[in-house]
Amino acid sequence: MVTPLDNRAADERDPATPLRYSTAWHTDTSLAEARAAVRALLTRAGCDPDHQSGQDAQLIVSELLTNALRHAPGPGRLTLEVTPDAALLRITVSDTSPRPPELRTHDARHVGGHGLRLMTRLCDRLHTIALDTGKQVAAHFYLRKLAN
Repeated sequence: MVTPLDNRAADERDPATPLRYSTAWHTDTSLAEARAAVRALLTRAGCDPDHQSGQDAQLIVSELLTNALRHAPGPGRLTLEVTPDAALLRITVSDTSPRPPELRTHDARHVGGHGLRLMTRLCDRLHTIALDTGKQVAAHFYLRKLAN
């Protein structure tokens, strides 16, 4: 299930309402579609998705989704939200695993396992919320540096 980005013109949107995108999956989801949703949402918010920070936001979404798909069986959900002032992007991924992400010991010789370390450096806040049905990992990413 995909909740599309609002199709109304920006001047028709209530300026106090955050821009949102949400999608749910049962077994798999498209990382490319999730990155495209980030780009579209940033553009709607008046931010340049090609700026380094826009690319970082897309990387965060890819990492969070990849972890959910790799480590959690069953359904999941991605929610993106840009605050009304276009200052903050909240990326939330819910999955069915109760285990929170674990920061592995750094080993440059090891392939994989570096995503969480990367996300903690890119995000302004990264936290996990336990749910009855699994967990929710939320990343907060400030967008002020993205403004056109």
